[in-house]
Formats: sequence, C-alpha cells, structure tokens
Amino acid sequence: MCVFCGASLGKDKKFRETAAELGRLIANENAELVYGGGNIGLMGVLANSVLENGGRVTGVIPQHLKELDVCHNGLSELAVTKNMHERKNTMYELADYFFVLPGGIGTIDELAEVITWSQLCIHKKACALINVNGYFDDFLNFLKKSVEEDFFRQEHFDMLIVTDLLQDAFKKCRSFVHPGKIDKWSNKAREQYRGG
Repeated sequence: MCVFCGASLGKDKKFRETAAELGRLIANENAELVYGGGNIGLMGVLANSVLENGGRVTGVIPQHLKELDVCHNGLSELAVTKNMHERKNTMYELADYFFVLPGGIGTIDELAEVITWSQLCIHKKACALINVNGYFDDFLNFLKKSVEEDFFRQEHFDMLIVTDLLQDAFKKCRSFVHPGKIDKWSNKAREQYRGG
C-alpha cells in the first residue's frame, strides 16, 4: 500500500490518530507500507506505527531531501531517487493501491497524478481518499465543480474511493475493479473543439 500524507502533523489531533491507526491496520493486515521516507509529520507517525506493530515499511526519498535530515533511518528498506519525479514513479510502481491522508500541496500533487494516470489507464489501481473530519471537502467540491463544468468526467470521479473509515477503504480497495478505458473527452468537449 502506498500512502500519501503530510510532512507536518496538522492542527487536528484526529489526523495523527488516523495515521497511527492506519499503521496498525497495515501491519495487522500483513500489508507493506510504501511512502515518502520521512521521519516527520504524519509520515513519521504512520511509518513508526507500522514498524512498532511488526510491519514492513519501504521509504522512497529523493537525494536532496535525504540530505536535509528528514529521512527515517529505521525502515525495512529505503530507496533513494535522483529527484521528485523518479520518487513518485517508484512509489507508483511499488504500490498495489493508494491511500491518501491529510497533507498539503505535495500530497495533492501525488493524488492528482494518481487520478490522472488512472483516467488515462496508465495504471488501474484503486485510490482511497481518507476524508478525516472533512479535511478534503473543499477539494472534493472542486472535483465536483470540474465535472459540472465538463473538465472532468463523472466516471473518472467515481473511480476515487472517498471515506473516513479505514476498514471501509481497505475493503473497497481490495475489491476495486478499474472500469477500463473511458473516453477522457466528452462529446460536448469534442463538439466545442470542432467549433460545434
């Protein structure tokens, strides 16, 4: 399981509690965590929880961040990449599915790329957005607005699993079946492009 989350803890203590709970679940489910390799913020809480509960953790971190002393030194495995692009690609390749916990713009960047690659069938892996205390409500409203304005297909939006329950997310990811290729561009968009 690849998890994207913040390198800060955030203000809401529920964020930290959820990261720790997810770590316990990953270990108990005999899953392996793949994440960004950090020892700080929700990333550190998550990784430590998996390790403390006997699980395995693979961190993927770019060289320039490793040099900033934010790298977790107690992981099962650590992959050091040349840059952020290589880091994300490595994480995507290692993952069977994705969980997204609260985080900042870096977390949204990773989530957006996973959604984009899914809609283009570059991968067919499940992605669960863990909406802790409504943290992602505004982002979800943006996606809904994108659907309304014909920039994003409803079918693609529906591929994103949204829940605040970790066990529910596990279940849905494991039973997820990618719908296959869906035309990214609606008929309306095609007509507009053609001047219709």
